[in-house]
Amino acid sequence: MANIKLTDLALRDAHQSLFATRMVTADMLPICDKLDKVGYFALEAWGGATFDTAMRFLNEDPWDRLRKLKSALPNTPIMMLLRGQNLLGYRHYADDVVTKFVEAAAKNGVGIFRIFDALNDPRNFKTAIEAAKKTGKHIQAAISYATTPFHTREKYVELAKEYEKIGANSLAIKDMAGLLKPYEAYELVKALKKAISIPIEIHSHSTTGMSVAALAKAAEAGAEILDTVISPLAMGTSHSPTETMVEIFKGTEYDTGLDTNLLLEIAAYFREIKKNYKKFESGFLGADTRILVSQVPGGMLSNMEGQLKEQGALDKLDDVLKEIPLVQKDFGYPSLVTPTSQIVGIQAVLNVLQGRYVNLTAESKDLLAGKYGACPAPKNPALVKKALEALKLEKEVTYRPADDIPPEFEKLEAEVKKLLGTDTPSVEDVLSYAMFPKIAPDFFKKRSQGPVVFKPEPDAPSAPAPAGKNEAAKYVVNVNGANYNVVVAPAGTVITAGVAAGAAPAPEAAAGVPSGGGTVVPAPVAGTIIRYAVDEGGNVAAGETVIIIESMKMELEIKATAGGKVHFLVSAGAKVTARQPVAEIG
Repeated sequence: MANIKLTDLALRDAHQSLFATRMVTADMLPICDKLDKVGYFALEAWGGATFDTAMRFLNEDPWDRLRKLKSALPNTPIMMLLRGQNLLGYRHYADDVVTKFVEAAAKNGVGIFRIFDALNDPRNFKTAIEAAKKTGKHIQAAISYATTPFHTREKYVELAKEYEKIGANSLAIKDMAGLLKPYEAYELVKALKKAISIPIEIHSHSTTGMSVAALAKAAEAGAEILDTVISPLAMGTSHSPTETMVEIFKGTEYDTGLDTNLLLEIAAYFREIKKNYKKFESGFLGADTRILVSQVPGGMLSNMEGQLKEQGALDKLDDVLKEIPLVQKDFGYPSLVTPTSQIVGIQAVLNVLQGRYVNLTAESKDLLAGKYGACPAPKNPALVKKALEALKLEKEVTYRPADDIPPEFEKLEAEVKKLLGTDTPSVEDVLSYAMFPKIAPDFFKKRSQGPVVFKPEPDAPSAPAPAGKNEAAKYVVNVNGANYNVVVAPAGTVITAGVAAGAAPAPEAAAGVPSGGGTVVPAPVAGTIIRYAVDEGGNVAAGETVIIIESMKMELEIKATAGGKVHFLVSAGAKVTARQPVAEIG
């Protein structure tokens, strides 16, 4: 057997899994020279949540990151994670947008496209694979791994044959939640090697503690490539340590041939860089065997923690983890990977906070109606009926969902021209807008300010300087990443307080307060007001949708709690807290 090859995930999946995808490009570039010398099969460095997070939280252009990394890594292919017809967003896109995106990604530096679909529906691979073929880049089709009654070894072999047939150059087993058991990994790879001739790569998170053994057994069975990550960014919800796997195979027929001393130099760099992101770190640092039941993927765990904190409901995490497999079953056993992990996970959160299926997100309705493709198993018929009624559809979509989407690139380009005030927007800006139309406009305005900068934070706040008898004591308090000046003064003293230098003030959420003469409509969860569903002052019936809110990256309807004339208390674009009054009826 040829030596085992490794793909390192430090620049994408590792920080997505451990600290909510917050690593900035400036912390990646200084170590690229050494990463480029290792001899990896690839460096996974783009795609997944990095595109969204770069614009949403880091004020970085994801395309600029790709170009800079390509320049700094001339000898090592950059791998990106692409969600088939979803690309990097949370809906299906028209074929012309998929084609344009793949072309632009290849032009800007992607060398290997790892393409997957959350439902393992080959129809959702079709356009992305055809576009990637035209670029001449390596195409790796990924099977989203799950352990349900409908995800069987035989089904995986059938899928692998189909993916090889439609043009994949290699196959990945994408084990998002660390569910791949070592001996099952051996048997699965053995079965795949009998059925296909293309190389096999294994991607397994260490969340449940099984990944090191699973990779070793997969190599024994014939897998040619393994996903690992440099040790400071390994384990927990991340992946097996690169150095560990190199040493395990050293001196055997599977020897990687990689230089451990060089890897240790790289590890030392990331050990220091990691300190910049302490406030974002996931609490899941060991082996979490609850995931054997909930099947939540590593990258979602750290995000779910933050989302529950935002809702003031972190104490409900165990309840949510128990609810997830129930929702997964009701939704037809989709594997839990973006976007279905978010759809199922956020629906589970809403079920715990509000009652089971009191509210379905827009994405839950689309999944139930077949708009994401074919789920592996039959869905809960009552929920399907509820979704179809809400969407005004007579029956589930059973054909390729993208067939219903007309070409949309020119329309998106026209919107970006107007948004940017130019007749010649870049293809990349149009695609950024296509992926995240609610995030990109604000990013375009702030882009010239440059990326955020993260620095190590002290383990404990330093004591403030003592104030004189009649003097105010001044503190800087960090709340959700923003520094606030807090002044504590003797009673009766008039003082002012504000946001510390360099931090943005909290957005104004309320446009008004309830008059007390009507019925208040509260926000069911914390989030951002997207738009009004009815006109200000219009008459609504109880149960009618009045506001659309984005919460935890999903869209949710806020419904009238009574009938009457509606008065909105918040403006579109405002951030609101859970249970905050957003409208008054009466």
